[in-house]
Amino acid sequence: MWRALASLLCLLLCVVLALAAYGYWGLDERSSMAADSSPLGKEVSLVTITQGAYLAKQANCIGCHTARGGAEYAGGRVLQSEFGNFVSPNITPDKKTGIGEWSANDFWNALHNGKGKHGQLLYPAFPFVNYTHITRADSDAMYAYFQSVTPVEQTNAAHELAFPYNQRAAISLWRALYFRPGELKPETTQSLSWNRGAYLVRGLGHCSACHSARNQFGANQGSADLSGGEMAGIHWYAPSLVSKEELNLPAMPAAELDALLKHGASQQRAVLGPMAEVVKNSLQHWQDKDIAAMREYLQAKKQIARADQDILDRSLQRPQVSNEELSRLLERGQKIYGRHCAECHGRDGEGRVGVYPALKGNTSLQMPSVTNPVRIILVGGFAPSTAANSRPYGMPPFAPFLDDTEVALVMTYIRNSWGNKGSVISPSEVNPYRTAPLD
Repeated sequence: MWRALASLLCLLLCVVLALAAYGYWGLDERSSMAADSSPLGKEVSLVTITQGAYLAKQANCIGCHTARGGAEYAGGRVLQSEFGNFVSPNITPDKKTGIGEWSANDFWNALHNGKGKHGQLLYPAFPFVNYTHITRADSDAMYAYFQSVTPVEQTNAAHELAFPYNQRAAISLWRALYFRPGELKPETTQSLSWNRGAYLVRGLGHCSACHSARNQFGANQGSADLSGGEMAGIHWYAPSLVSKEELNLPAMPAAELDALLKHGASQQRAVLGPMAEVVKNSLQHWQDKDIAAMREYLQAKKQIARADQDILDRSLQRPQVSNEELSRLLERGQKIYGRHCAECHGRDGEGRVGVYPALKGNTSLQMPSVTNPVRIILVGGFAPSTAANSRPYGMPPFAPFLDDTEVALVMTYIRNSWGNKGSVISPSEVNPYRTAPLD
């Protein structure tokens, strides 16, 4: 018996080692371009650097690699997750603490294969699962741009991760299971604009990094997974981009969706929370043709039904009430809405065009997840300040004025009025978000 058990353990160890070896060495794709002899590489034109700056905006590199109040691209921003805190590194061309000694091939290897200059495996908090789709030409342009920015000497802080996630060697197993490097191949049956949108959504824009659910190892279903998911570390929900039950993007007029992506606000809607930061740092700087390409790709995606919920999903534990009880709850919620909400959002939830979002027919308020609207009621928020919307109207915080029961009542009222249809919200669902992190 013991001999059989030892043989089994030996076999399992061999499998693990084989997977680890494959994850570390077997996945790498080699570039067809030789590494430059110097860190700065060959002479590059201003056009290339300008293009690299635009690509860096599209990839929203500043969003992670700049700490609040810190120098641009010097790192130090803490990225909270269910596995602990990741701290972004310095990507300025400082030779001691940044990427000043990196070659163009080193930079491409990080984007494409998820490895640092000396072969260290990068955590997938850096979205190399998406960036692997970036072309070598775009990678070289980005590299040229980052080598042109002002160097900042700022030592990289260590990640603060729980065991076993702090064991970097284990990433080789993760890579073997969940990562396949490679540029996107054009779909010949689709338009040039659609293919450009696919490249932006799945590659540079790395939309699946937020808009997808992750398993216990932090992996999703790949760069095409846009099915939505909880951003557990910061307690926001990134809604599905392919669900009729959530955002229902195909039903949105093209001009409405373009405005929402580029300006952060449209005639009827506005973005808040992490998406507001994405618009501010990245999307507002995109060319109109790239916004249109992204919109074309997203609206063409096949809409899927929401997956069966896990038995532990809180939305399944919401109270089931009779019609009489629902009427009483709505009556109480209507009084709260009239006192605190109607002046801006209208008595019938119609909002004010171009100023305050409409609540009537707003799909984001009727989703099973109430994470975002509850947070917004409690702590408020602003749409991003953009060139076309430099002074956006904001939502004040109501946490000091409404208790958990009152927030639950007004949410229940909004979700079940003016044709909206949603479940009843309980006070216990509200309370956790009073202490949720703001960043």
